Amino acid sequence: MGSRPGTFVRKLVASATAAGLGLGLAAAAATAAQAAVPNAWAFAYVRNPAGPVDATHWAESVASPTPTAASIGPGIEVVRFRNIGIVKGGVVHATAVTGRLAWCQAQGWRPRAGSEYVTVRCFRKGGVPGFVPFTVTFSQSSGKLPGGLSYAYVHYSTAIVSSFNSKGLANTVTPVGLGSWLVRLHGPGPASPAGGIQVTAVNTKPRICDLAGWSRTPAQQIIKVKCYNPAGGPAATGWTLTYQRGRAITGTRPHFFGYTFNTKPLLAGPYAPTPAGINFNSVGAVNTIQRAGLGESLVRFRRVGVLPNTVLVTAATPVARVCNLNTGWATTGSAASPGDVIVRDVVCYKVTGAMTPVQSMVTYSSKH
Repeated sequence: MGSRPGTFVRKLVASATAAGLGLGLAAAAATAAQAAVPNAWAFAYVRNPAGPVDATHWAESVASPTPTAASIGPGIEVVRFRNIGIVKGGVVHATAVTGRLAWCQAQGWRPRAGSEYVTVRCFRKGGVPGFVPFTVTFSQSSGKLPGGLSYAYVHYSTAIVSSFNSKGLANTVTPVGLGSWLVRLHGPGPASPAGGIQVTAVNTKPRICDLAGWSRTPAQQIIKVKCYNPAGGPAATGWTLTYQRGRAITGTRPHFFGYTFNTKPLLAGPYAPTPAGINFNSVGAVNTIQRAGLGESLVRFRRVGVLPNTVLVTAATPVARVCNLNTGWATTGSAASPGDVIVRDVVCYKVTGAMTPVQSMVTYSSKH
């Protein structure tokens, strides 16, 4: 694959940091990077409350030492991405990886001394804080992309904190009641549903945020976000939302990635979600979903299995639900011979802890 926009400036930042060439050059490179989609990105799979993240499931947009996690309280983890702390803003998403009702959300993120520090909080049933393994992504973008709307994100907290739109247009957020918002991502898109969406709560208190609705016009994507307290009641909170169409959740376009929308969680399957725009595979293979139990779905991303990689999931429902991964995903291929990514399973719950069939959006990306 050819060079991506901003590849040179990201390498320049990394070189300047490694060689200690001084603040002037680093500042100039960081300024130049403000025209790239994305400027910086990272993902990781945090299996343990302290120490290096999973060695096979992390990547950063520049060459970096392995990210680390540090516990600073019950269920509170600070993930340090070592070499991408050059830009402010952006968005964070997180997904719990555990065989029980639990969710993970962002608390905050910031660059400092060349590193990006992302604080993630995880909660179990009833909003009880506690460590569970999780996946986490960070991305920050600026600039524009040709064609229709292909990538956009919003970080909202009483007002928009940070925002990106690949057409250079405004994203807007309108509160429509306690714990409910309408998001409009402006830019032309297809007439039928296409793309993937991830939503993550941002708060120090336990909050659950879901994709509660999605429609479109020829000029915009209209997305409803609803958030809840641990008992399932509507609740005010901050949140992040990312829309992807033909790009990975980080805003990149690696060779191997995909996303899918499980619109039929009761169907035994395996089935391929339709229309094709909600079931994207970067090599043209067909992703499939198969019911694996009450509230459980086996998702297979075919022929894109390359390490390092990551998976995120978001519940797509107008009522309070939590979807997570009950275990790590399998990757059957390699860079030389890509195989399948087998997510066994996406599991969805009521806030009581009972498994339940729920529509969900699942996104997968590799570094390569």
